[in-house]
Amino acid sequence: MYVGIDVGTSTVKAAAFDGDGRELSVAARPVGLTLHGGVVEQDMEEVYAAVVAVLGELTSRVAEPVELAGLTGQGDGVWLVDREGRPVRPAASWMDGRAHELLDQWLADGTFETVFRRTGSAMFPGCPGPLLAWFDRYEPASLDAASTALYCKDMVFRRLTGAPAATDVSDASMPFLDPRTRAYDNRVVELLGLTHRRRLLAPVRDPITTAEAAEGLPPGTRLANGPYDLPSCALGAGVTASGDGLLIVGTCLASLVATTDLDLTGEPAGLYISTDRPGHWLRAMPAMVGTAALDWVLTTTGVRHEEVDALLAQTPPGANGVRVLPYFAPSGERAPFVEPRLRAELTGVSLESTKADLIRATCEGIGYAARHCLEAAGLTGSLAVCGGGTRSPAWMRLLADALGRPLRVVEGEVGARGAVLAAAQRYGVRLDARAWTRPTAVVDPDPTRAAYYTKAYENHLSRLAEARGRTRA
Repeated sequence: MYVGIDVGTSTVKAAAFDGDGRELSVAARPVGLTLHGGVVEQDMEEVYAAVVAVLGELTSRVAEPVELAGLTGQGDGVWLVDREGRPVRPAASWMDGRAHELLDQWLADGTFETVFRRTGSAMFPGCPGPLLAWFDRYEPASLDAASTALYCKDMVFRRLTGAPAATDVSDASMPFLDPRTRAYDNRVVELLGLTHRRRLLAPVRDPITTAEAAEGLPPGTRLANGPYDLPSCALGAGVTASGDGLLIVGTCLASLVATTDLDLTGEPAGLYISTDRPGHWLRAMPAMVGTAALDWVLTTTGVRHEEVDALLAQTPPGANGVRVLPYFAPSGERAPFVEPRLRAELTGVSLESTKADLIRATCEGIGYAARHCLEAAGLTGSLAVCGGGTRSPAWMRLLADALGRPLRVVEGEVGARGAVLAAAQRYGVRLDARAWTRPTAVVDPDPTRAAYYTKAYENHLSRLAEARGRTRA
């Protein structure tokens, strides 16, 4: 069997696949987040223990020998470790907002735009640049004690194998990696005031690092480290041809489009993720909006997830005039534009509005946000979709209509699947990628509803422009 490990923000999973890509079994364990005053952190020991636990459960449940394993996980954040790979403090999550004032300063003085023009990375508070600069200013002892600032999967790989600390080009893409040379841009390090901390940046291994597992998996199991979860999902969904895209409908909404064109002009937003193929990137628009917005509405209205499909059928497109700008994240939005102070807006609500109206309007708003991201990322080919949102057939139909294009729905552990495919390529193991990435279903848009949503999308863009203007007033 082949094992894919996906170290997510709230859940750690390990999935077993047979040689044809069929999912044999999945083991999962939740991991905690601590949130206080914009600070979002994770206990590295808890995360690592969860990885070992799910691997133990999976390998005891599926008795077949492990041919090889691939590792992926959440990106960004700062995972400070010492020379032995042990944490020197809790990990700062990609969701962390403590560095927002630094980012505001860089937006104002032009540093933000300069970094984007050099690396294609539009920084946000929870990415390594602002976080490392914040630690340097307010918690320098942690940086003094650290040997390396890793990413999540890198910390796990170091502990599972004992290999030296390193990362790959995908995780290194935000914000220090020059996408043309595939090496760190020292001018960017200087612009962020981190030259004296340059030693903390993990060495970039290109292609991804491999080593034999010493813990968690049977001794000697071949393991590959990366790419991180967004590009891993693209591999697992079969998105490799230029112009093809992937929409990950999860806690956040991640839009990815494969490209061979590096365009560092235009409004700074998102990032270019370097892949294992030089000259090939993923133009990524990882928006903060996503299922978290719908979850908030469901919690507020007292609706259970299993009721969503029925409620979507109870109200027509346009939700009887209720409209939602779904920017609920306390850190604002980061793609396809950067607006840290943008907040959600609900309009057209009256005493006659129903729970169904609110839920449909939220789903429509998320659909418009997805369309905005995909257009900005340059989608011209087919579109795959994965993530927790795919469990709602009614939402997938609404999304196909709102986007005005067919959706290749890919279910299951797509990130873990991509990690296995990356590992197989690294080790020279032949797997049929087409069979491994075959869609579960294809959802076609309804022409009439799609035409309606095209006009409604233009209205969404107008309301969004007005809302962005108010944040700057």
